[in-house]
Amino acid sequence: MVESVGIVGVGWYGFSPHVHDLSFREMMFEASQRAYYDAGGINPREQVDAFISCQEDFWEGISISDEFAPDPIGGAMRPTMTVAGDGLQGIAHGIMLINSGVADVVAVESHAKPSDILTFSKIMELAMDPTYIRRSVVNYHFIAGLDATKFMSRTGITREDLAEVVVKNRSAGLKTDRAPFSALLDKEDVLSQEVLVHPLTALDIARPVDGAIVVVLASESYARKFNDTPIWINGIGFATDNSNLELASLGEAKYVRISAQNAYSMARLESPLKVSGIFVDDRYSYKELMHLEALGIKEVADKLREGYFHRGSYLPVNPKGGHLAKGFPLEASGLSLLVDAVEFLREGGESAIVASWRGIPTFTGGVVVVRR
Repeated sequence: MVESVGIVGVGWYGFSPHVHDLSFREMMFEASQRAYYDAGGINPREQVDAFISCQEDFWEGISISDEFAPDPIGGAMRPTMTVAGDGLQGIAHGIMLINSGVADVVAVESHAKPSDILTFSKIMELAMDPTYIRRSVVNYHFIAGLDATKFMSRTGITREDLAEVVVKNRSAGLKTDRAPFSALLDKEDVLSQEVLVHPLTALDIARPVDGAIVVVLASESYARKFNDTPIWINGIGFATDNSNLELASLGEAKYVRISAQNAYSMARLESPLKVSGIFVDDRYSYKELMHLEALGIKEVADKLREGYFHRGSYLPVNPKGGHLAKGFPLEASGLSLLVDAVEFLREGGESAIVASWRGIPTFTGGVVVVRR
C-alpha cells in the first residue's frame, strides 16, 4: 500500500437472534455512535471524509436500500457509497479511497436484520443459478454438504474433527458478550445430534443474527490524531470463484487462497504461522478447516488434534468463538471477524489474519492482515 491505513475506531450493536426494539437503521446509528466514540469522540459531520455501507437489497427487502445508509452513520449530504458485498470488501474500498488521496478518514458500515426476513431460504434460492442449480437444490445446506464431503474425502478430516471445531468455538464464545450461541459442549454432544445434511448437524451450522458494525479507517498521517494505538492494516485481498457448482472448486476455498496470496504479498508476510491469531469464517464447522488450509496452513487436521488452534495455544483460531458462537450477521460477517481481531490485538496480540466468506451460494471471500 502507498500509505499504511489504521483502524482507529470500532463499534457494534446487537448480535442477537432477534433485536426487537430497534430497526436496522437504528442499529446502524447505535454502532456508528460507539465507533466514533471509540475513535476519540470524532465528529462524523466534520472529520469523516467518506462513508461506505455494505448491504444487499434482497436482504433488506427494499429496492435501492442504500438510500437509507447516509443518515444513521452521519453521511447525509456527504460522499457515501454502497458495496453489495461482505464487509471486508468495504474495508478494501475504504483503503483504496485513502491510498488514492480521495479521503483521509473513512467510515465503513455493514448490518443485518435477518429476523425481519420471512423467506430466508427463498432469497438463498434466488441467488442460485436458475438453470442448473435452483431447481435441483431444495435445501441450500445441501451445497455445504457436498462441499464438506469432498473436502473431507480429499484431506482425511473426520466427523470427529468437525465436532472438535464446534466444541472449541462455542466454548470460546463464552469469553465475549457477542456470542448468544456459546455453550460448554463435548464432542459426544455434537456427534449424537441428528444429521441435517450429511455430514452436518444443527450444531455444525451457525445461525444468522441481527447486528450492525462500523469501522473507522484513517490514513497514517491522521490515525494517531484519533487514537494512540491504531490497529494497522498491512495487507488485504478479495476474490470470487465461479458460482456455478459444476465449475466451482468444491472441496477447497480458492477464493480465500487467492485473497491470502494478495494480502500476504502486500503485508510481506512469509507464513500464516507467524501471526498471533487467526479469525476465519466458520458458519459451517468444516469451513474453518478449509479456510485455514487455503490460508496456507499445512496438516490442518493434525494441528487441530494437537490443540494448535485452541484458545491460549500457539496459534489460536477464532478465540472469540467465530460465527458458530456469535452467529453470522449476513454482509457484516467479515466485519464481525475483524472486530474480534481488533479486540484480540488490543488485548496484547501482535498480529492477526482475518478471512471472510460471503456464504452460500457464493464463492467470494477476503483476507486482511492486521498488526498492533
